Amino acid sequence: MEVNLSYGRTGLLLETSDEAVVLAARRAPILPDEAAAIRNGLRQPIGTVALRDKVRPGESAVVVHIDITRATPNEHLLPIVLSELEAVGIRRSDITLLNALGTHRPQTSTELPGMLGDFIVDNFHCLQHDAWDDGNLVSLGKTCLGHPVRINRFYAEAQIRILTGFIERHFFAGYSGGPKGVLPSIAGFESVLSNHGREMIAHPKAIFGVTCGNPIWEEMREVALRTAPTF
Repeated sequence: MEVNLSYGRTGLLLETSDEAVVLAARRAPILPDEAAAIRNGLRQPIGTVALRDKVRPGESAVVVHIDITRATPNEHLLPIVLSELEAVGIRRSDITLLNALGTHRPQTSTELPGMLGDFIVDNFHCLQHDAWDDGNLVSLGKTCLGHPVRINRFYAEAQIRILTGFIERHFFAGYSGGPKGVLPSIAGFESVLSNHGREMIAHPKAIFGVTCGNPIWEEMREVALRTAPTF
């Protein structure tokens, strides 16, 4: 029996015995209109008002997006977010896209347009977060655990702060996405190391799918809320 794993860009074909049991996720139905579904989510979100009702013409905006190590479909999601901002009068020159690298390496000149699409790279200000750049980090003080936190200055000083990403279970943070878009994604390296430190990871609730009581996720949430994200 042959099994094709979703691995890399082309998959990985494995040969197994005919007696092997294959466990596979259920496939969700494909959206008939992906762009319309994303736009509807921005205009009728859960637990808050529409994105366009939270922003005003002339404001500066930073849109945080996840880097190439995650499977977020940035090239599908971000153009809709940006069009919503422009539709209410946010100037293109006042919008910055911030690649949330955490302590990962920057994307290359080939990887960035491959991840965002040529239109965004050619028409918007695109920055890559640098966790070691002291001049572009601002302090948020200390968390309830006593860890000092610094985050990206461009995000902190923007009038509109938007976090994007995707949600999946994470082996010690509980889940990716959500507050993880601030810490570790756009934090200083020392904040990443303290949040991802040995004692934090060793906590019994720092495991897949657990948020309540997980000190890593709870600190991420504390920091993210402190930055008052717009959306």
